[in-house]
Amino acid sequence: MNIVLIEPEIPQNAGNIVRTCSITGSTLYLVRPLGFELDDKYYKRAGLDYFDFINVKIIDNFEDLYNSNKEKQFFFASTKAKKNYADVKYPPDCFIVFGKESFGLRESLLKEHYENAIRIPMLKNRRSLNLANSVAIILYEALRQNGFEGLEEKGELTGRID
Repeated sequence: MNIVLIEPEIPQNAGNIVRTCSITGSTLYLVRPLGFELDDKYYKRAGLDYFDFINVKIIDNFEDLYNSNKEKQFFFASTKAKKNYADVKYPPDCFIVFGKESFGLRESLLKEHYENAIRIPMLKNRRSLNLANSVAIILYEALRQNGFEGLEEKGELTGRID
């Protein structure tokens, strides 16, 4: 799976998403401009040592990413979408795109790809969920649909005494 954050603003959210992508084997794209520096202590702290297990790709613009992957399926997460995120089929190599925390996706981008816009259901008169939570919810639905391929599905006790 591929997660795309367009102009993320909050370093802790991006760091948490690094962790989520790392443990799921997903690729993370951060589209400039970023609202933080890559050496930001909050970004690094939220991502912990998971940076060792993921290649975060920093790109200058979304259009180049989209144009170089036109054969792949893209989904655009937005509170303005009509489709429920759980009602679409996610191919294993799809891209799930999220906008910045303060604004979401640009309306022009959303209009251009509205048939692939998805939303997480919520009560009326609420703005949105936290970005890191939204990524986790949608990514895990996509992974579930693909049988959690490559992910460990069962844990085991270690025998450790509490």
